[in-house]
Amino acid sequence: MLRIPAFLFALALSAITAFAAADDPGPGGAYKTDPSHSSFNWSFNHSGLSHYTARFTRVDARLDWKPERPETSALSVTIDPLSVRTDYPWPDKVDFDAEIGGDKTFLAAKPITFVSRAIQITGEKTGTVEGLLTFRGETHPATLDVTFNGSMAKHPMMGVPKIGFSARGSIKRSEWGLDFAIPELGDEVTFAIETQMVPADYAFQ
Repeated sequence: MLRIPAFLFALALSAITAFAAADDPGPGGAYKTDPSHSSFNWSFNHSGLSHYTARFTRVDARLDWKPERPETSALSVTIDPLSVRTDYPWPDKVDFDAEIGGDKTFLAAKPITFVSRAIQITGEKTGTVEGLLTFRGETHPATLDVTFNGSMAKHPMMGVPKIGFSARGSIKRSEWGLDFAIPELGDEVTFAIETQMVPADYAFQ
């Protein structure tokens, strides 16, 4: 008799439940980042040899979601610059994360924020979010290319509505006064965001 391990059965059941839940979309309203299912990675050209890649681990996004008219939604994001993680291999010698996040030559320990000003729908599940990006105390326009991945009225594991997005974008860091080592280190910084969001009043355990 074929025996299916319990964890595989649970995984299959979860997938079936999630598929069914996807047919029942999540409602509009106020949402926030689910940090356990979100990531913010950034990279730039390094000496023409590779794209140096790092991430932020404390990102708080707030979305006033209007599924019937997504272009009327509103997004705001706050990032802690001291949450940068570079995976520098010798932290006992140099606290490279603290240097990148806090040194005045780099992010200067100043909050990073993005506030949307306009949302344009470009496809069935795609759009652009134009807004104002602030870091190092300077504010300039920036644009995100966003894909709406879907929503659920009730997530099978968390039991609350969830929505999910992917986003891509790029900036010229020199426009914010961060011109260290250009052109050896690329001026263009690209970023990739993956996020799931939960109702703004959800209490994480």
